[in-house]
Amino acid sequence: MFFRSLAICLTVFLALTAAAPCQEPEAAFTNGVGMEFILIQHGSFFMGSDRAKDVSASADEVPRHKVTISRDFFLSKTEVTQAQWDKVMGSNPSLYRGDNRPVELVTWEDAQAFLKRLNRMEGVSLYRLPTEAEWEYAARAGTETLYHFGSEKEELDRYAWYLGDSQGSTHEVGLKTPNQFGLHDMLGNVWEFVADWYDVYREFGQVTDPTGPEVGLFRVVRGGSYEDGPTRLRSASRFFRGSDTASDYVGFRVAMDLRPSMQAPALFPMPDSPQ
Repeated sequence: MFFRSLAICLTVFLALTAAAPCQEPEAAFTNGVGMEFILIQHGSFFMGSDRAKDVSASADEVPRHKVTISRDFFLSKTEVTQAQWDKVMGSNPSLYRGDNRPVELVTWEDAQAFLKRLNRMEGVSLYRLPTEAEWEYAARAGTETLYHFGSEKEELDRYAWYLGDSQGSTHEVGLKTPNQFGLHDMLGNVWEFVADWYDVYREFGQVTDPTGPEVGLFRVVRGGSYEDGPTRLRSASRFFRGSDTASDYVGFRVAMDLRPSMQAPALFPMPDSPQ
């Protein structure tokens, strides 16, 4: 009986892969407006904070809960720059000017308009904001420490523009050391809008591909900014802004779905992340 079941599973797997061959995606690529993207592979991680280990954790970071990101996706290597915004939108709303500085003074709704136009320019419908869970998964890059490089805030100068080294303004993207996934400025420079409405966590067990509440008053922003101290730059730190509120310390980065032919059939469970 066991071997018969195994044979059936293998037959189904081979049939699916034969009918829809999986095209292996590139690990990185650059789109038509010069945005560089990194492939983020699917997996599981622990989202949020454990107050027993992090005394600086705020109430909206708990409970710490296990999350599975079930599909690979691309994420832009840096925050959207002013040059990229101008190329798509034909304008530059930013206070701190510089082609390679992150665009700011944009709202969540402005980001949606940018993504809509970018999709049209590229002839796809794949660009979007990352979910909050995708953002933290990418920011942690396989780690469970306060920051992706460890828990020593004294090391922040190597990785982030923040209150301790920014001199009160944004800076060009990509100048600091990236995280283990190759992503720059996940901490500091500007907060980053994500797709989700803001709320306290309501997940107490394992969840897969969470997208946050269906409605809300504010949108989640992540990562901290040039005017924030070390506590706000922790991987679990959360904040919020109105969908129609623009600030000179908030921008965004772009996620991109893989084309269907690039996704392998998920027939077998993924291993748990290390405890």
